[in-house]
This record gives sequence, structure tokens and C-alpha cells, in this order.
Amino acid sequence: MKTIIGKKQSADNATFIKAWQSIEELVSKDEAARLVEKTVAKIKQETAGKRVGYAWSGGKDSLALQFVCELAGVSDCVLGIARDLEYPAFLEWVHDHRPDGLRVWNNEKLTMEWLSNHEDMLFPQKHTQAAHWFSIIQHRAQAWFFKEMGLDIIILGRRIQDGNYTGGGIYTDGKGVTRFSPIMDWKHEEVLAVIHYFMGGELPPIYQWQNGFVVGTGVFAARQYCKSFRDGWSQVYAIDPSIVERAAEHIESARAFLQHNK
Repeated sequence: MKTIIGKKQSADNATFIKAWQSIEELVSKDEAARLVEKTVAKIKQETAGKRVGYAWSGGKDSLALQFVCELAGVSDCVLGIARDLEYPAFLEWVHDHRPDGLRVWNNEKLTMEWLSNHEDMLFPQKHTQAAHWFSIIQHRAQAWFFKEMGLDIIILGRRIQDGNYTGGGIYTDGKGVTRFSPIMDWKHEEVLAVIHYFMGGELPPIYQWQNGFVVGTGVFAARQYCKSFRDGWSQVYAIDPSIVERAAEHIESARAFLQHNK
């Protein structure tokens, strides 16, 4: 295996695209198959006799996680969304590619009107702001799913190279939720290789958008690495003008962007 992508926080989108386009030169199918076999065995060993599900976001890590989980016999999974703030194209992709065992949890409180009263959350500049989006959508969805399904373990697609906390692979928090990250040691190239060789080589539309590999999945308002509100609205407008037009009914900076660009 060859690696060309560093940590996600320091990697640029162009390098991710280069890796995706040349993935067979970086990771062979045999290397990817051995990694899958090893990971599936690890999942089976850690979850034997337990009630287990996994978190699915539709992003590249969760697609690779889906593949190894399903091979290990784990089919129940959860997707956390805020429907009113999601990209319509992404929701359409999810509808067409969702795993059979998917349950969707929607935070109904997170609307355009809510966002107008929490503009500090818009296009986060700080890690703490970005993390808060995960807390009120993905983390709440996972907590609901864990309780709803009576799980012993929830499997996550967290990876060390992304800077995610993995607790050494498996840990139980103060609320009794046990999280397991079986792909924590995988490199970006290995994730992409598994999708290429075994998942039909299809990625969601987010990866075709500006900074898609760096920004990843999530609601439009949580889009990171924007230089300003205007830059954020510009990026979102290039993806889907209707989002900015809806936002302009509630948010001044969106109205100002449209007025300036008409």
C-alpha cells in the first residue's frame, strides 16, 4: 500500500481526489480484501453474543464501515439528520442507497427559523462549534438508537487519522453507552479502496462539491472552512441555490448575499 494523504485536518481536497482517481495504484484489491477479512474477524470477536448496531452517515467512512459490518452480520444502523437543513441532493442519495437496516432520526427543532436565532452556529470557524453540530444531531441520534434498539455496543466509523477519539478501540462512557471503532487504524486510502473494490465505487454527491472530502457529510449550516458568511453562502449557492433562497426568508446574511449577487 502507498499513502499520499495525511491527517484530514491538514490534507487538501485535491489530494483526496487524486487518491480516489488512482486508488488501484495505491491499494491493491488483495490488500483491501485482507484488511476487510481482518476487520470482520475483529468485529465478530468483539460483538459475539451481543446486541449490536452501527452508525451510518452516508460518508466514505460509514460506507466502508457498512461493508465490514454487514459481512460480520450487523445490519441495524442509524442516520442522524436535521431534515430542514440538509442538502436535498444528499437526502435523495440516501433514499436511493440506504442500508436495509437503516433507521433515520431527525432533529425536528433544527429549522431555518432556529438557525436564524443561532447564527453563531452558521459556517463554524472553531472546532468547538463544529463539534456542537455533531453533538445535537449525530450523537443524539446514536443515543436514541442505542436505547431504542436495546444495544450492548454501537459500532462507529471513527478513525485516528481523522483525529477522532476512539478510546483505544472500544470504551464505555459514563452513561453506559459502549462504542467500538473497528476501522480506527485504517488509512484514508484503505477506506477509499474498500469502497472502490467492494461497494460499487460510488460516492455520494458531497464529494463532487467544493472541498467535499475535507468538509464531509452534514447539514449545510455546519459547512466548515468558509472564510466568511458570504463565502459560506457562495459555496452553498453553487451546490443548491434553493437552500440560500429559503434561508434568505429568515437570515439576514443570506438575504444580503442574494441581493449582492442578483
